[in-house]
Amino acid sequence: MTVASAQRSQSAESAQSALDRVPRQLYIDGRFVDAQSGKTFGVVDPGTGRELLQVAEGDAADVDRAVLASRRAFESGPWRDMTTIERSRLIWRLGDLIEENLDTFAILESLDVGKPLQVSLTGDIPFAAKWFHHMAGLATRMEGTTVTPSLPGRWQGMSLRQPVGVVGAIVPWNTPLIITAWKLAPALACGNTVVLKPAEETPLTALFFASLLEQAGLPDGVVNVVTGFGHTAGAAIAAHGGIDKVSFTGSTEIGKEIVKAATGNLKRVSLELGGKSANIVMPDADLELAIPGAATAVFANSGQICTAGTRLFVHSSIFDEVVSGVAEQARAINVGHSLDPDVTMGPVISERHRDRVVSYLESGFEDGAEAAAGGSARPDDGYFIEPTILTNVRPTMKVVREEIFGPVVVAQRFDTLAEVIAMANDTEYGLAAGVWTTNLHSAHRCIQELRAGSVYVNTFNVADPSLPFGGIGQSGWGREHGEGALEQYSETKSAVMYLG
Repeated sequence: MTVASAQRSQSAESAQSALDRVPRQLYIDGRFVDAQSGKTFGVVDPGTGRELLQVAEGDAADVDRAVLASRRAFESGPWRDMTTIERSRLIWRLGDLIEENLDTFAILESLDVGKPLQVSLTGDIPFAAKWFHHMAGLATRMEGTTVTPSLPGRWQGMSLRQPVGVVGAIVPWNTPLIITAWKLAPALACGNTVVLKPAEETPLTALFFASLLEQAGLPDGVVNVVTGFGHTAGAAIAAHGGIDKVSFTGSTEIGKEIVKAATGNLKRVSLELGGKSANIVMPDADLELAIPGAATAVFANSGQICTAGTRLFVHSSIFDEVVSGVAEQARAINVGHSLDPDVTMGPVISERHRDRVVSYLESGFEDGAEAAAGGSARPDDGYFIEPTILTNVRPTMKVVREEIFGPVVVAQRFDTLAEVIAMANDTEYGLAAGVWTTNLHSAHRCIQELRAGSVYVNTFNVADPSLPFGGIGQSGWGREHGEGALEQYSETKSAVMYLG
Protein backbone atom coordinates (compact mmCIF):
# COMPACT_ATOMS: atom_id res chain seq x y z
CA MET A 1 0.00 0.00 0.00
CA THR A 2 1.37 3.44 -0.93
CA VAL A 3 1.61 6.29 1.59
CA ALA A 4 -1.18 8.16 -0.23
CA SER A 5 -3.53 5.17 -0.21
CA ALA A 6 -2.72 4.50 3.45
CA GLN A 7 -3.60 8.10 4.30
CA ARG A 8 -6.88 7.80 2.39
CA SER A 9 -7.74 4.59 4.23
CA GLN A 10 -6.95 6.17 7.61
CA SER A 11 -9.02 9.25 6.73
CA ALA A 12 -11.97 7.07 5.75
CA GLU A 13 -11.77 5.18 9.06
CA SER A 14 -11.56 8.44 11.04
CA ALA A 15 -14.48 9.90 9.10
CA GLN A 16 -16.68 6.86 9.75
CA SER A 17 -15.75 6.87 13.44
CA ALA A 18 -16.77 10.53 13.70
CA LEU A 19 -20.02 9.95 11.81
CA ASP A 20 -20.87 7.07 14.13
CA ARG A 21 -20.88 9.53 17.05
CA VAL A 22 -23.52 11.80 15.46
CA PRO A 23 -27.11 11.39 16.77
CA ARG A 24 -29.65 11.23 13.94
CA GLN A 25 -32.63 12.64 15.87
CA LEU A 26 -33.88 16.00 17.09
CA TYR A 27 -32.79 17.10 20.57
CA ILE A 28 -35.78 18.33 22.57
CA ASP A 29 -36.14 18.71 26.34
CA GLY A 30 -32.94 16.78 27.08
CA ARG A 31 -33.72 13.79 24.86
CA PHE A 32 -33.10 12.70 21.30
CA VAL A 33 -36.44 12.12 19.59
CA ASP A 34 -37.73 11.41 16.09
CA ALA A 35 -39.50 14.11 14.13
CA GLN A 36 -43.25 13.84 14.68
CA SER A 37 -43.70 13.25 10.96
CA GLY A 38 -41.15 10.45 11.00
CA LYS A 39 -39.37 12.09 8.05
CA THR A 40 -35.61 12.20 7.54
CA PHE A 41 -33.34 13.84 5.00
CA GLY A 42 -29.85 13.17 3.67
CA VAL A 43 -26.68 15.06 4.54
CA VAL A 44 -24.26 15.24 1.61
CA ASP A 45 -20.46 15.49 1.49
CA PRO A 46 -19.88 18.39 -0.97
CA GLY A 47 -16.45 16.99 -1.80
CA THR A 48 -17.95 13.84 -3.34
CA GLY A 49 -21.64 14.55 -3.84
CA ARG A 50 -22.44 11.39 -1.86
CA GLU A 51 -24.77 11.08 1.11
CA LEU A 52 -23.12 10.76 4.52
CA LEU A 53 -26.17 9.87 6.63
CA GLN A 54 -29.84 10.66 7.26
CA VAL A 55 -31.10 12.92 10.07
CA ALA A 56 -34.56 13.80 11.37
CA GLU A 57 -36.53 16.37 9.36
CA GLY A 58 -38.19 18.61 11.92
CA ASP A 59 -41.02 20.96 11.02
CA ALA A 60 -43.53 23.27 12.72
CA ALA A 61 -44.85 20.57 15.04
CA ASP A 62 -41.35 19.85 16.31
CA VAL A 63 -40.61 23.55 16.73
CA ASP A 64 -43.74 23.71 18.91
CA ARG A 65 -42.34 20.94 21.10
CA ALA A 66 -38.96 22.65 21.33
CA VAL A 67 -40.46 26.03 22.18
CA LEU A 68 -42.62 24.46 24.90
CA ALA A 69 -39.54 22.82 26.43
CA SER A 70 -37.57 26.07 26.22
CA ARG A 71 -40.39 28.06 27.78
CA ARG A 72 -40.74 25.60 30.64
CA ALA A 73 -36.98 25.62 31.27
CA PHE A 74 -36.92 29.42 31.20
CA GLU A 75 -39.89 30.07 33.45
CA SER A 76 -39.86 27.23 35.97
CA GLY A 77 -36.74 25.11 35.54
CA PRO A 78 -33.47 25.22 37.48
CA TRP A 79 -31.86 27.41 34.80
CA ARG A 80 -33.79 30.46 36.01
CA ASP A 81 -32.67 30.03 39.62
CA MET A 82 -28.97 29.39 38.93
CA THR A 83 -26.49 31.95 40.17
CA THR A 84 -24.50 33.79 37.55
CA ILE A 85 -21.35 31.94 38.63
CA GLU A 86 -23.07 28.57 38.20
CA ARG A 87 -24.28 29.55 34.75
CA SER A 88 -20.82 30.85 33.84
CA ARG A 89 -19.22 27.53 34.84
CA LEU A 90 -21.61 25.55 32.63
CA ILE A 91 -20.93 27.76 29.62
CA TRP A 92 -17.17 27.45 30.20
CA ARG A 93 -17.61 23.67 30.38
CA LEU A 94 -19.23 23.69 26.94
CA GLY A 95 -16.06 25.28 25.58
CA ASP A 96 -13.97 22.64 27.33
CA LEU A 97 -16.04 19.84 25.80
CA ILE A 98 -15.53 21.25 22.32
CA GLU A 99 -11.77 21.25 22.91
CA GLU A 100 -11.86 17.73 24.36
CA ASN A 101 -13.64 16.48 21.23
CA LEU A 102 -11.60 18.56 18.79
CA ASP A 103 -10.84 15.78 16.31
CA THR A 104 -14.44 14.58 16.02
CA PHE A 105 -15.81 18.10 15.64
CA ALA A 106 -13.16 18.94 13.03
CA ILE A 107 -13.82 15.87 10.89
CA LEU A 108 -17.58 16.41 11.03
CA GLU A 109 -17.28 20.09 10.14
CA SER A 110 -14.95 19.36 7.25
CA LEU A 111 -17.12 16.57 5.85
CA ASP A 112 -20.25 18.69 6.21
CA VAL A 113 -18.97 22.00 4.81
CA GLY A 114 -16.11 20.79 2.63
CA LYS A 115 -13.39 22.92 4.24
CA PRO A 116 -9.89 21.45 4.63
CA LEU A 117 -9.48 19.43 7.82
CA GLN A 118 -6.48 21.47 8.93
CA VAL A 119 -8.63 24.62 8.82
CA SER A 120 -11.23 23.00 11.05
CA LEU A 121 -8.60 21.65 13.44
CA THR A 122 -6.70 24.91 13.88
CA GLY A 123 -9.42 27.46 13.14
CA ASP A 124 -13.13 26.72 13.32
CA ILE A 125 -13.28 24.34 16.26
CA PRO A 126 -10.85 26.12 18.62
CA PHE A 127 -12.54 29.38 17.62
CA ALA A 128 -15.94 28.03 18.69
CA ALA A 129 -14.53 26.89 22.04
CA LYS A 130 -12.96 30.31 22.53
CA TRP A 131 -16.38 31.95 22.17
CA PHE A 132 -17.89 29.85 24.94
CA HIS A 133 -14.93 30.55 27.20
CA HIS A 134 -15.06 34.29 26.58
CA MET A 135 -18.83 34.62 26.84
CA ALA A 136 -18.94 32.61 30.07
CA GLY A 137 -17.86 35.83 31.77
CA LEU A 138 -20.80 37.69 30.28
CA ALA A 139 -23.07 35.92 32.75
CA THR A 140 -21.60 38.00 35.57
CA ARG A 141 -22.02 41.30 33.74
CA MET A 142 -25.81 41.55 33.70
CA GLU A 143 -25.54 44.90 35.44
CA GLY A 144 -27.74 47.97 35.82
CA THR A 145 -27.39 51.53 37.10
CA THR A 146 -28.85 53.72 39.82
CA VAL A 147 -30.18 57.22 39.17
CA THR A 148 -31.92 60.00 41.09
CA PRO A 149 -35.09 61.03 39.24
CA SER A 150 -35.69 64.79 38.92
CA LEU A 151 -39.02 64.78 40.73
CA PRO A 152 -40.32 66.60 43.81
CA GLY A 153 -39.65 64.65 46.98
CA ARG A 154 -37.24 61.79 47.61
CA TRP A 155 -36.88 59.10 44.94
CA GLN A 156 -34.61 56.25 43.99
CA GLY A 157 -34.39 54.97 40.42
CA MET A 158 -32.54 52.00 39.00
CA SER A 159 -32.20 49.87 35.89
CA LEU A 160 -31.53 46.16 35.66
CA ARG A 161 -30.89 43.65 32.88
CA GLN A 162 -33.00 40.54 32.46
CA PRO A 163 -32.95 37.77 29.82
CA VAL A 164 -35.15 38.16 26.76
CA GLY A 165 -36.69 34.69 27.20
CA VAL A 166 -36.79 32.02 24.50
CA VAL A 167 -34.36 32.67 21.65
CA GLY A 168 -34.65 31.15 18.18
CA ALA A 169 -31.15 30.82 16.70
CA ILE A 170 -30.93 30.09 12.97
CA VAL A 171 -27.42 29.20 11.79
CA PRO A 172 -25.98 29.17 8.22
CA TRP A 173 -23.95 26.47 6.54
CA ASN A 174 -20.63 28.23 5.89
CA THR A 175 -19.17 28.16 9.44
CA PRO A 176 -21.77 26.16 11.38
CA LEU A 177 -20.08 25.50 14.73
CA ILE A 178 -18.54 28.96 14.98
CA ILE A 179 -21.86 30.71 14.43
CA THR A 180 -23.62 28.25 16.73
CA ALA A 181 -21.16 29.41 19.41
CA TRP A 182 -21.66 33.06 18.43
CA LYS A 183 -25.37 32.73 19.18
CA LEU A 184 -25.59 30.14 21.93
CA ALA A 185 -22.82 31.37 24.21
CA PRO A 186 -24.11 34.94 24.78
CA ALA A 187 -27.77 33.88 24.76
CA LEU A 188 -27.10 31.35 27.54
CA ALA A 189 -24.84 33.74 29.44
CA CYS A 190 -27.71 36.23 29.61
CA GLY A 191 -30.00 33.55 31.04
CA ASN A 192 -32.08 32.72 27.97
CA THR A 193 -33.13 29.33 26.65
CA VAL A 194 -32.63 28.47 22.98
CA VAL A 195 -34.20 26.64 20.07
CA LEU A 196 -31.35 26.11 17.60
CA LYS A 197 -31.88 25.32 13.92
CA PRO A 198 -28.70 24.45 12.03
CA ALA A 199 -28.68 24.77 8.25
CA GLU A 200 -30.12 21.74 6.51
CA GLU A 201 -26.86 21.36 4.56
CA THR A 202 -24.68 21.19 7.69
CA PRO A 203 -26.38 19.74 10.82
CA LEU A 204 -23.64 17.35 11.95
CA THR A 205 -21.70 19.43 14.47
CA ALA A 206 -24.90 20.84 16.00
CA LEU A 207 -26.20 17.32 16.63
CA PHE A 208 -22.89 16.14 18.06
CA PHE A 209 -22.78 19.27 20.24
CA ALA A 210 -26.27 18.42 21.51
CA SER A 211 -24.99 15.02 22.62
CA LEU A 212 -22.57 16.78 24.99
CA LEU A 213 -25.08 19.09 26.70
CA GLU A 214 -26.03 16.64 29.44
CA GLN A 215 -22.35 15.95 30.13
CA ALA A 216 -21.85 19.70 30.56
CA GLY A 217 -24.63 19.76 33.15
CA LEU A 218 -27.09 21.87 31.19
CA PRO A 219 -30.67 21.40 32.47
CA ASP A 220 -33.24 19.81 30.15
CA GLY A 221 -34.92 22.21 27.74
CA VAL A 222 -32.31 24.97 27.97
CA VAL A 223 -30.96 24.14 24.49
CA ASN A 224 -33.07 22.32 21.90
CA VAL A 225 -31.86 21.41 18.41
CA VAL A 226 -34.34 21.05 15.53
CA THR A 227 -32.83 19.93 12.24
CA GLY A 228 -34.89 20.59 9.13
CA PHE A 229 -35.43 22.92 6.23
CA GLY A 230 -35.58 26.68 6.25
CA HIS A 231 -39.01 26.96 4.66
CA THR A 232 -40.55 24.68 7.31
CA ALA A 233 -38.60 24.57 10.59
CA GLY A 234 -36.86 27.93 10.08
CA ALA A 235 -40.07 29.67 9.08
CA ALA A 236 -41.85 28.19 12.11
CA ILE A 237 -39.19 29.60 14.44
CA ALA A 238 -39.43 33.06 12.85
CA ALA A 239 -43.22 33.15 13.17
CA HIS A 240 -43.68 31.35 16.49
CA GLY A 241 -45.54 33.34 19.14
CA GLY A 242 -43.66 31.58 21.93
CA ILE A 243 -40.26 32.79 20.77
CA ASP A 244 -39.17 36.18 22.13
CA LYS A 245 -36.19 36.82 19.86
CA VAL A 246 -34.75 35.47 16.61
CA SER A 247 -31.06 35.68 15.82
CA PHE A 248 -30.40 34.87 12.15
CA THR A 249 -27.26 34.67 10.05
CA GLY A 250 -27.70 34.08 6.33
CA SER A 251 -28.73 35.71 3.09
CA THR A 252 -30.32 39.14 2.85
CA GLU A 253 -33.32 37.69 1.03
CA ILE A 254 -34.12 35.22 3.82
CA GLY A 255 -33.43 37.89 6.43
CA LYS A 256 -36.20 40.01 4.97
CA GLU A 257 -38.60 37.06 5.14
CA ILE A 258 -37.72 36.53 8.80
CA VAL A 259 -38.50 40.18 9.56
CA LYS A 260 -41.94 39.78 7.98
CA ALA A 261 -42.66 36.57 9.87
CA ALA A 262 -41.56 38.08 13.19
CA THR A 263 -44.22 40.79 13.11
CA GLY A 264 -46.85 38.40 14.47
CA ASN A 265 -45.75 38.90 18.07
CA LEU A 266 -43.23 41.70 17.35
CA LYS A 267 -40.39 39.49 18.55
CA ARG A 268 -36.96 41.05 18.61
CA VAL A 269 -34.80 40.27 15.57
CA SER A 270 -31.08 40.53 14.94
CA LEU A 271 -29.72 39.82 11.47
CA GLU A 272 -26.23 39.24 10.10
CA LEU A 273 -26.72 39.10 6.35
CA GLY A 274 -24.86 39.35 3.05
CA GLY A 275 -21.87 41.38 1.99
CA LYS A 276 -19.85 42.56 -0.97
CA SER A 277 -16.82 43.79 0.90
CA ALA A 278 -14.26 46.16 -0.54
CA ASN A 279 -10.55 45.43 -0.15
CA ILE A 280 -8.34 48.41 -1.03
CA VAL A 281 -4.63 48.23 -1.86
CA MET A 282 -3.00 51.66 -1.65
CA PRO A 283 0.15 52.51 -3.65
CA ASP A 284 2.24 52.55 -0.43
CA ALA A 285 1.03 49.11 0.73
CA ASP A 286 3.48 46.41 1.75
CA LEU A 287 2.76 44.04 -1.13
CA GLU A 288 4.41 41.11 0.60
CA LEU A 289 1.49 41.33 3.03
CA ALA A 290 -1.20 42.73 0.74
CA ILE A 291 -1.01 40.20 -2.11
CA PRO A 292 -1.40 37.01 -0.02
CA GLY A 293 -3.77 38.93 2.25
CA ALA A 294 -6.02 39.83 -0.67
CA ALA A 295 -6.03 36.21 -1.83
CA THR A 296 -6.89 34.87 1.62
CA ALA A 297 -9.59 37.53 2.03
CA VAL A 298 -11.63 35.99 -0.78
CA PHE A 299 -10.49 32.38 -1.20
CA ALA A 300 -10.66 31.29 2.45
CA ASN A 301 -13.54 28.83 2.96
CA SER A 302 -13.97 28.72 -0.83
CA GLY A 303 -15.18 32.34 -0.76
CA GLN A 304 -18.14 31.34 1.41
CA ILE A 305 -17.64 34.03 4.05
CA CYS A 306 -20.06 36.93 4.44
CA THR A 307 -17.19 39.40 4.97
CA ALA A 308 -15.06 38.07 2.07
CA GLY A 309 -13.10 40.75 0.23
CA THR A 310 -14.76 40.13 -3.12
CA ARG A 311 -14.23 43.63 -4.56
CA LEU A 312 -10.51 44.28 -4.89
CA PHE A 313 -9.58 47.92 -5.54
CA VAL A 314 -5.93 48.45 -6.52
CA HIS A 315 -4.14 51.72 -7.24
CA SER A 316 -3.40 52.09 -10.95
CA SER A 317 0.36 52.34 -10.34
CA ILE A 318 0.51 48.79 -8.92
CA PHE A 319 -2.61 47.23 -10.43
CA ASP A 320 -0.86 44.81 -12.80
CA GLU A 321 1.63 43.71 -10.14
CA VAL A 322 -1.02 43.06 -7.53
CA VAL A 323 -3.43 41.26 -9.88
CA SER A 324 -0.58 39.11 -11.18
CA GLY A 325 0.47 38.30 -7.62
CA VAL A 326 -3.05 37.39 -6.49
CA ALA A 327 -3.49 35.28 -9.64
CA GLU A 328 -0.29 33.44 -8.79
CA GLN A 329 -1.62 32.83 -5.28
CA ALA A 330 -4.88 31.53 -6.76
CA ARG A 331 -3.14 29.10 -9.08
CA ALA A 332 -1.07 27.76 -6.16
CA ILE A 333 -4.19 26.79 -4.18
CA ASN A 334 -4.64 23.02 -4.05
CA VAL A 335 -8.38 22.40 -4.52
CA GLY A 336 -9.77 19.07 -3.41
CA HIS A 337 -11.55 16.96 -0.81
CA SER A 338 -11.55 18.21 2.77
CA LEU A 339 -9.82 15.16 4.26
CA ASP A 340 -6.89 15.21 1.80
CA PRO A 341 -3.98 16.57 3.90
CA ASP A 342 -2.51 18.43 0.92
CA VAL A 343 -5.69 20.35 0.07
CA THR A 344 -5.87 24.08 0.87
CA MET A 345 -9.34 24.85 -0.53
CA GLY A 346 -12.41 22.65 -0.66
CA PRO A 347 -15.63 22.65 -2.68
CA VAL A 348 -18.59 24.99 -2.41
CA ILE A 349 -21.48 23.67 -0.37
CA SER A 350 -23.79 22.07 -2.95
CA GLU A 351 -24.47 21.35 -6.59
CA ARG A 352 -27.07 24.11 -6.67
CA HIS A 353 -24.64 26.61 -5.20
CA ARG A 354 -21.89 25.56 -7.62
CA ASP A 355 -24.26 26.16 -10.52
CA ARG A 356 -25.19 29.55 -9.05
CA VAL A 357 -21.52 30.61 -8.88
CA VAL A 358 -20.97 29.37 -12.44
CA SER A 359 -23.95 31.42 -13.64
CA TYR A 360 -22.33 34.54 -12.20
CA LEU A 361 -19.07 33.74 -13.99
CA GLU A 362 -20.93 33.27 -17.26
CA SER A 363 -22.73 36.56 -16.72
CA GLY A 364 -19.43 38.31 -16.12
CA PHE A 365 -17.84 36.91 -19.26
CA GLU A 366 -20.89 37.86 -21.32
CA ASP A 367 -20.50 41.42 -20.04
CA GLY A 368 -16.83 41.56 -21.03
CA ALA A 369 -14.99 40.46 -17.89
CA GLU A 370 -11.73 38.55 -18.28
CA ALA A 371 -10.24 35.90 -15.98
CA ALA A 372 -6.71 36.54 -14.71
CA ALA A 373 -6.98 33.14 -12.99
CA GLY A 374 -9.60 30.40 -12.82
CA GLY A 375 -12.99 31.13 -14.31
CA SER A 376 -14.86 27.83 -14.27
CA ALA A 377 -16.06 24.82 -12.32
CA ARG A 378 -13.86 21.74 -12.15
CA PRO A 379 -15.02 18.41 -13.60
CA ASP A 380 -14.19 16.41 -10.44
CA ASP A 381 -16.70 14.60 -8.28
CA GLY A 382 -18.02 17.13 -5.82
CA TYR A 383 -18.77 20.81 -6.21
CA PHE A 384 -15.50 22.53 -7.02
CA ILE A 385 -14.90 26.03 -8.42
CA GLU A 386 -11.50 27.29 -9.50
CA PRO A 387 -10.22 30.28 -7.48
CA THR A 388 -11.08 33.12 -9.87
CA ILE A 389 -9.95 36.72 -10.43
CA LEU A 390 -11.99 38.80 -12.86
CA THR A 391 -10.62 41.96 -14.46
CA ASN A 392 -12.02 44.39 -17.04
CA VAL A 393 -15.15 44.77 -14.96
CA ARG A 394 -17.52 47.74 -14.62
CA PRO A 395 -19.46 48.91 -11.55
CA THR A 396 -22.80 48.02 -13.16
CA MET A 397 -21.99 44.32 -13.72
CA LYS A 398 -23.80 41.68 -11.64
CA VAL A 399 -20.46 40.17 -10.63
CA VAL A 400 -19.48 43.53 -9.13
CA ARG A 401 -22.77 44.41 -7.46
CA GLU A 402 -24.21 41.10 -6.19
CA GLU A 403 -22.94 38.67 -3.57
CA ILE A 404 -21.63 35.56 -5.33
CA PHE A 405 -20.53 33.70 -2.17
CA GLY A 406 -17.86 31.73 -3.92
CA PRO A 407 -14.12 31.97 -4.67
CA VAL A 408 -14.50 34.90 -7.08
CA VAL A 409 -12.96 38.37 -6.76
CA VAL A 410 -13.41 41.33 -9.11
CA ALA A 411 -10.41 43.67 -9.47
CA GLN A 412 -10.78 47.38 -10.30
CA ARG A 413 -8.38 50.31 -10.63
CA PHE A 414 -8.45 53.62 -8.78
CA ASP A 415 -6.27 56.74 -8.68
CA THR A 416 -7.14 58.70 -5.52
CA LEU A 417 -8.22 57.88 -1.98
CA ALA A 418 -11.41 59.92 -2.31
CA GLU A 419 -12.27 58.05 -5.51
CA VAL A 420 -11.78 54.59 -4.03
CA ILE A 421 -13.77 55.39 -0.88
CA ALA A 422 -16.66 56.43 -3.12
CA MET A 423 -16.28 53.25 -5.20
CA ALA A 424 -16.13 51.08 -2.08
CA ASN A 425 -19.28 52.70 -0.66
CA ASP A 426 -21.20 52.20 -3.91
CA THR A 427 -23.06 49.12 -2.66
CA GLU A 428 -26.25 48.24 -0.83
CA TYR A 429 -24.20 46.16 1.59
CA GLY A 430 -22.05 47.35 4.47
CA LEU A 431 -20.63 44.42 6.39
CA ALA A 432 -16.86 44.78 6.12
CA ALA A 433 -14.05 46.53 4.25
CA GLY A 434 -10.27 46.49 4.27
CA VAL A 435 -7.34 48.70 3.38
CA TRP A 436 -3.68 47.86 2.90
CA THR A 437 -1.48 50.88 3.54
CA THR A 438 1.54 52.11 5.50
CA ASN A 439 0.10 55.64 5.64
CA LEU A 440 -1.70 56.53 8.87
CA HIS A 441 -3.73 59.25 7.16
CA SER A 442 -5.09 56.77 4.61
CA ALA A 443 -5.80 54.16 7.28
CA HIS A 444 -7.71 56.53 9.57
CA ARG A 445 -9.63 58.10 6.73
CA CYS A 446 -10.75 54.67 5.55
CA ILE A 447 -11.73 53.69 9.08
CA GLN A 448 -13.89 56.80 9.36
CA GLU A 449 -15.37 56.98 5.86
CA LEU A 450 -15.86 53.41 4.67
CA ARG A 451 -19.51 52.49 5.19
CA ALA A 452 -19.06 49.12 6.87
CA GLY A 453 -19.57 47.55 10.26
CA SER A 454 -15.94 46.35 10.40
CA VAL A 455 -12.86 47.87 8.79
CA TYR A 456 -9.63 45.87 8.62
CA VAL A 457 -6.25 47.56 8.21
CA ASN A 458 -3.38 45.46 6.83
CA THR A 459 -5.40 42.32 7.56
CA PHE A 460 -8.81 40.89 6.67
CA ASN A 461 -11.58 38.69 8.09
CA VAL A 462 -10.52 39.10 11.71
CA ALA A 463 -13.09 38.39 14.42
CA ASP A 464 -12.83 38.27 18.19
CA PRO A 465 -15.44 37.83 20.92
CA SER A 466 -14.48 41.22 22.34
CA LEU A 467 -15.15 43.09 19.09
CA PRO A 468 -18.69 44.06 18.00
CA PHE A 469 -19.66 42.58 14.65
CA GLY A 470 -22.53 43.35 12.30
CA GLY A 471 -23.54 45.23 9.20
CA ILE A 472 -24.94 48.44 7.78
CA GLY A 473 -27.70 48.69 5.19
CA GLN A 474 -28.71 45.33 3.74
CA SER A 475 -25.96 43.58 5.65
CA GLY A 476 -28.12 43.40 8.74
CA TRP A 477 -29.44 44.71 12.04
CA GLY A 478 -27.66 44.77 15.38
CA ARG A 479 -24.23 43.76 16.62
CA GLU A 480 -22.97 40.45 17.89
CA HIS A 481 -20.03 39.92 20.29
CA GLY A 482 -18.52 42.26 22.83
CA GLU A 483 -20.82 44.31 25.01
CA GLY A 484 -23.27 44.31 22.10
CA ALA A 485 -24.11 40.73 23.04
CA LEU A 486 -25.74 42.03 26.22
CA GLU A 487 -27.94 44.31 24.14
CA GLN A 488 -28.95 41.48 21.84
CA TYR A 489 -29.90 38.92 24.47
CA SER A 490 -31.22 40.94 27.40
CA GLU A 491 -33.90 43.49 28.19
CA THR A 492 -33.39 46.62 30.26
CA LYS A 493 -35.99 47.23 32.94
CA SER A 494 -36.43 50.46 34.90
CA ALA A 495 -37.64 50.63 38.51
CA VAL A 496 -38.47 53.68 40.61
CA MET A 497 -39.28 53.99 44.33
CA TYR A 498 -40.89 56.90 46.16
CA LEU A 499 -39.09 57.44 49.45
CA GLY A 500 -41.30 60.21 50.82
